[in-house]
Amino acid sequence: MTGFEPLLLEAAKSLAGLVLKTAWEMGNKPIDEPIRQLIFKASHQYIENYKKRHGNLKIVCVRMDAPVRLDKVYTAVQLLERSDVRYFESAETLQDLFRQSGRGFEFKSTARQDGIAVANQYQYLMVLGGPGVGKSTFLRKVGLEALKRKNGALQHECVPVFLKLQDFNSKEIAIVDLIVKEFETCGFPEPKKFTDAALEKGKLLILLDGLDEVPTENVDYVIAEIGNLVDRYSNNRFIASCRIAAYKGGFQRFKDLAMAAFDDTQIEEFIRHWFRSEPEIATQCWDLLKQSESAAAKELAQTPLLLTLLCVVYDESQDFPKNRAALYGEALDVLLKKWSAEKRLKRDPIYRELSPELEQLLLADIAHTTFLGDELFFSEKSAIFHIRHFLMDNLNAPKHLDGEAVLTAIEVQQGVLVERARDIYSFSHLTLQEYLVAKYINEDYRRVEKLVADHLTDGRWREVFLLVAGLMGRADDLLERMQAQADMFINTENLIALINWADKATTGSKGDFKPTAKRVAAISLYLDLDPDLDLNLASELAHKHAISLTRDFDLSNVLKLGVRPPARAFHLSRHIDLALDLAFRFEEAKIFKDVDFPVLTARLKELQTKAPSDIQPPHIRIEFTSHIYQAWLDALHLQKEWVAFSAQELRALANYLYTNELMVRCKEAAVRVSREKWAGIEERMLTVREGE
Repeated sequence: MTGFEPLLLEAAKSLAGLVLKTAWEMGNKPIDEPIRQLIFKASHQYIENYKKRHGNLKIVCVRMDAPVRLDKVYTAVQLLERSDVRYFESAETLQDLFRQSGRGFEFKSTARQDGIAVANQYQYLMVLGGPGVGKSTFLRKVGLEALKRKNGALQHECVPVFLKLQDFNSKEIAIVDLIVKEFETCGFPEPKKFTDAALEKGKLLILLDGLDEVPTENVDYVIAEIGNLVDRYSNNRFIASCRIAAYKGGFQRFKDLAMAAFDDTQIEEFIRHWFRSEPEIATQCWDLLKQSESAAAKELAQTPLLLTLLCVVYDESQDFPKNRAALYGEALDVLLKKWSAEKRLKRDPIYRELSPELEQLLLADIAHTTFLGDELFFSEKSAIFHIRHFLMDNLNAPKHLDGEAVLTAIEVQQGVLVERARDIYSFSHLTLQEYLVAKYINEDYRRVEKLVADHLTDGRWREVFLLVAGLMGRADDLLERMQAQADMFINTENLIALINWADKATTGSKGDFKPTAKRVAAISLYLDLDPDLDLNLASELAHKHAISLTRDFDLSNVLKLGVRPPARAFHLSRHIDLALDLAFRFEEAKIFKDVDFPVLTARLKELQTKAPSDIQPPHIRIEFTSHIYQAWLDALHLQKEWVAFSAQELRALANYLYTNELMVRCKEAAVRVSREKWAGIEERMLTVREGE
């Protein structure tokens, strides 16, 4: 069962029975019926109170207007051994492994453990993790399962008591008194008697949420209070939670485990739970998130808090915003300001002087410096140096703040910077680092110039370009600079001849496509036909970027480019079938002005009758593919010497096509682009201007 309503009466009876057995059944003495009824009513109220206070999910900081039932959206969490989280010793090792793994920060192949199964296994459990990873939600869920009794996943007979440790704002508060208050509020008779009996007999599941949220001056007192309670009533079950950066130990009996980032299975499950009444919307959301263009957003989805934000955003328009900078900016704002405010964290005294705006500038400075040096992981010493330098260099920044204290506060309070190994830090998400880099660059147009000049074709900076475009009030200047830089790649006779051919061969054709789209199709077709495509990395890259451009101009589905077998491992019959299909599609699309497709089709069909069998030696089959290639070259009026590119020319062509594709993406990501400016840019794409 996923809900409580069908089970509420049964759960209340069961809880009342446990309460009676724990504190009122003494020998053979009968229990008065009024007491029985009072305890049943109180048990019913206790379950209702728990449901209302801890059984719903409403996160205002991610624009949730109404609560949702936790049971409806809960996704099973997985826990890792704490040692696995801080296993690696060097920034270089982490850097190499990150490059191999993509955009995630969990590298070691570890055995993930189901959260509820772990709660069943360990009597004392400390759950660690960064902000927004679902620690509180997990504790609440364990309590719900306990209240379901035999219908729940928790296998132990106990009454859950959920306590927010941030309520320990005084050293006069005792945990036992808070437990008594929980039962007293619901109308249990003699709540102190029941609490004492339940503790003595080990019938409580005490959920201690948010050790990191205890006011600093009371932390030692709270740790001692918990320790004394565990020692005195050791037969009960205890689960505590704490942000990993704030955890300093002190819980000798507890098993320390860390919340694992959501993997793809959990992300999909969460999305399907969120859109449970609209399964088609859930599928569309997940399909969009899986696309390569959404890789950065999907990285944020590894954190449940930010995945909730993504679901809320998608629910508003059944899409993610083209201006991804706005989305990532909101995600950063949630971590830097809104989440702490919603949880009512008592901010470190440092934050009374370091405003959120100044802090974001500080983080942007660190993000840019480290990203520029290809340092996704950096030492504690380096981070402290950056902080001190920023504070000293900024006239309006408080000079007395200690760099080490600022780093600790940022890590503990917000988790934007995370210690990945001993004294080795990174940003919690590469996406947030890229966003902060873009913020830094966007402050000064000279930085934008340098971005284009130094990093235009570096794939590592691709997301930064898109974010800069989104942050700019108007992206015209960025796009024009990108095009000017792109044109410099077409700098040899062969490359100029190819671009001129694509322009002349398509100008004036009858196809109902933009002239630019026709040129894109022509270049893509040539690269698709290249029999040595998969033998040359630069040629393969050029082909990949050309195909991406056809998608941008809505030609991909029309022309079916990119559907081809590897040049050195194919069935020739399949190869000719694809060549004939291409001829048919291009004839229908009317991309070219003077190509005689009936003649080309007849020639390909003639070759089809002469095709060597698949058992023929490879060199014979390879030679035959050259005849197919030549048939196309003749039909397209494309001279072979024009396309006898050197490796250097192929790399230049790949960079040229990549830059043009990136320009289209930046145009889409921008808030504002002049219609007239973009028309001019698009008109010049894949052309050679006079004088060049």
